[in-house]
Amino acid sequence: MSFSNKLITWYIEHKRDMPWRNTTDPYKIWLSEIILQQTRVAQGLPYYISFTEAFPTVQDLAAASEEEVLKLWQGLGYYSRGRNLHFSAKMIVNEMDGKFPSTYSEIKKLKGVGDYTASAIASICFNEPTAVVDGNVYRVLSRVFGIETPINSTEGIKEFKALAQELIDKKRPADFNQAIMEFGAIHCKPQNPYCLHCIYNDRCTAFQNNSIHRLPVKLKKTKVKYRHLNYLVFNSKDQTTILKQRKGKGIWQGLYEFPLIETDHFVDEKEEVRFRESVNASTALKNIETTNIIRYNDKPVLHKLSHQHLYTTFWIIEVNSLENEVIAVKNIRNFPVPVLIENFIDAFFDKT
Repeated sequence: MSFSNKLITWYIEHKRDMPWRNTTDPYKIWLSEIILQQTRVAQGLPYYISFTEAFPTVQDLAAASEEEVLKLWQGLGYYSRGRNLHFSAKMIVNEMDGKFPSTYSEIKKLKGVGDYTASAIASICFNEPTAVVDGNVYRVLSRVFGIETPINSTEGIKEFKALAQELIDKKRPADFNQAIMEFGAIHCKPQNPYCLHCIYNDRCTAFQNNSIHRLPVKLKKTKVKYRHLNYLVFNSKDQTTILKQRKGKGIWQGLYEFPLIETDHFVDEKEEVRFRESVNASTALKNIETTNIIRYNDKPVLHKLSHQHLYTTFWIIEVNSLENEVIAVKNIRNFPVPVLIENFIDAFFDKT
């Protein structure tokens, strides 16, 4: 039996029941693929359900505000995915008469859509034989065929795409693509794959050479940047505070946060007095009279992003009143914020 026939036969018997597998609506397939980029199915599933309920069509998504989209995306991470999704929905509605593009080359023109996502949509929704290559596919192919070319190198990307394209069942591209992704996700797993009961253990190079743990090969990651964030949480007697929207192209673009002071190191007890004086001086310029400044967390909260580690301290700035750029504490959960801020809001404002 061929590689693809074995794989599709396995898939039909073992596939998980997912809501996006019960439709060929390109909008919903697109939505699921964007949500599941760098996200486990267990985490992404509730977001898929929430999005399809809030925005059942691409027209509904296009009509929403960016803040509404980011609020629903809150906690999922990699927020550029949500912004690109919203941008492309408006593009489909305004420039394509609301019709989702139907070929790989046209789908790939959507903002935030690369080779993998375009291949998935084109094959599942329009039966175009374009092979998907994601982390699961890299793992399966590198192990079965014993490929040691780094998967995040230019050569590796080309080599694995060509091999996947050669293997795809051109009559059943949707089943093949979903099958190889599913096989990598639940059978040929990163750790402790089910090699003894694998449909390919009679031909898998990595299994026969005892090199499962080495494959796939990946070049070293980008150097991690370490940042120290000090959030100023204004807490007035009239139950108002300050949130500011992040601008620019950095992390959390478009989300809201408390006023921020970034330092090049953690503000320890020895420096705390000087830091408080600095905060007092900066707030005085805005005519805010502080009554007390309290360090909320003794040790910084560590929040890890793909290439950044954020060490965060929250400072409670007690004031009698606030006049400008204020929001009512009771409305604070209406704003899209990073999960780091959301966790603090849940812990602090529920107790005040």
